[in-house]
Amino acid sequence: MKETFRGVSRADGYKCGCRRYITMPMSATSHFDICRPPSPLCSGRRALLLALFAALTLPWQARASDKSEAEQAARTLARAHEKEGFEFRADSWVKDLKPDMGKALRIQLFKGNDYRFCIAVPSNSGVHITATVLDFDGKPSGDLQPVAQGWGLTLFFKPRKTGAYAIAIRQTGEGKPHEVPCAVITGWK
Repeated sequence: MKETFRGVSRADGYKCGCRRYITMPMSATSHFDICRPPSPLCSGRRALLLALFAALTLPWQARASDKSEAEQAARTLARAHEKEGFEFRADSWVKDLKPDMGKALRIQLFKGNDYRFCIAVPSNSGVHITATVLDFDGKPSGDLQPVAQGWGLTLFFKPRKTGAYAIAIRQTGEGKPHEVPCAVITGWK
């Protein structure tokens, strides 16, 4: 019977981690491993690694939750316009919106269509937003219908020409400016 300890290779080349193995030969060509419980030092390492993993993944999970909240808020705005006969895309545009830097979304619009852009951040974020449609020359246009609390708005636009336009979104000075996810859902009729 051969015993191997931490970090030492067994006979078959497998490196054991913190556990201690006892290798017992069963025949001339095989062996049998019995694993002993880890030492108290190993438990501490494992707990430290688990705590580090949790600390790194929880903020990501919170951000994913915020993104889904922003998308859900935009979909809530879109439901009112679906009753008016507007069709909304199944997918949405979701990006982080910083207080000092807005975002622009480039989109192809067609003459004769009536568009609704439902734009929102998480309703509990305390952030207020505004948006506009920029035409070929960078001139702002479109009509806004903001939510009273400032977390979302619907942008109305009917283009005079077919072409590429931009939706410019930014945080206003009101509310509690900080980085938040922002969602845009496009509808047309």
